[in-house]
Amino acid sequence: MTIPEDPVTQYLLSLPHDSAEEPTMATMEPAELEAAMAAAGAFMEELVSSGALVFAGGLHPPSTAVTVDHTGDELVLADEPFTVAPEYLGGLWVIEAPDQDAAVAWAAKASKGLGGRIEVRAFQEVPA
Repeated sequence: MTIPEDPVTQYLLSLPHDSAEEPTMATMEPAELEAAMAAAGAFMEELVSSGALVFAGGLHPPSTAVTVDHTGDELVLADEPFTVAPEYLGGLWVIEAPDQDAAVAWAAKASKGLGGRIEVRAFQEVPA
């Protein structure tokens, strides 16, 4: 495997939601939904035009989760999230950025546009 001279790191920008509310597009007021969709669309357009976007997606709330455990002899399915927490992952973007500062700059744009906190984490590098 050849490693490029200036490797670009992939970062996960994640959008947390309050678990008590489990907000979805279906529960939003029409004006609020329109504003959120416009902000998300503008952010996505900028990511795409810059070439930074790898993947993005929104997730259904934890109440829709199925936890799969096949670590023993029997397959166990639970209609619940793996962990209960005050917040959950509501959406994400995987981007490519030359460094953490650039990834944080993208997260700042998302935070401002969507009115929420964004977590930035780098993917682990593949060992050479």
